[in-house]
Amino acid sequence: MRKIRITALVFVIPVLFLRPACVRAQTGKAPYPAMAPLDQYLIPEEKAEIALARSAAPASISDAAEVMVLRRDGYITAVKGSNGFVCIVERSWSKPSDDPEYWNSKIRAPHCFNADGARTFLPIYLKKTNLVLAGKSKAQILAAITSAFEDKELPALAPGAMVYMMSKWQYLSDDGMKWHPHVMFYVSGDAAKSWGANLPGSPVIAANDPEERATIFMVVVGAWSDGTPGPSMTH
Repeated sequence: MRKIRITALVFVIPVLFLRPACVRAQTGKAPYPAMAPLDQYLIPEEKAEIALARSAAPASISDAAEVMVLRRDGYITAVKGSNGFVCIVERSWSKPSDDPEYWNSKIRAPHCFNADGARTFLPIYLKKTNLVLAGKSKAQILAAITSAFEDKELPALAPGAMVYMMSKWQYLSDDGMKWHPHVMFYVSGDAAKSWGANLPGSPVIAANDPEERATIFMVVVGAWSDGTPGPSMTH
């Protein structure tokens, strides 16, 4: 893998993915205080959502992946896969509950999980989605997810869980929109230090997510899934 320089990006990742509540307090009124009408989160054309989901990973992976799409009653499998990967476009409620963009209906985050990620991490997001569609509040969703972990309803995180996020058409935040193509690895608990993440010269960026009981490790790559160059690493 080409060596990349990301020292400046260490401070960007938490803002885009796991922005703390203190940032919200500094910006005044929350921009998205409540859920928007459901239609704003849906993608009317199923083929468009399938294509967007598959853009999360190179075609050599995503062409044979299962693809899930969001409908009014939850996610359904629109395309069956054969390689164990699952591609999906996540919406804003994949963010932590204190993120000011939790209800941002513009968020479109294509993910393509490997088999371990699809089996043991994706269920967290799918459960959140069902709770959202049932009209639950953020506090109720967090309480239900916490209870699901305690009751072992959600599976233990597999050691090999990872996901591709290399879509040129991703919209991750009003702050950064596309950001950078990257891959992510999931590890149980707060594990940033053991990976040497967030240190000068390290290509690994980490963000601990206590709500999902995992550390998310991010490695920026140089190109989008279609092979075109990504933004400059100093951008």
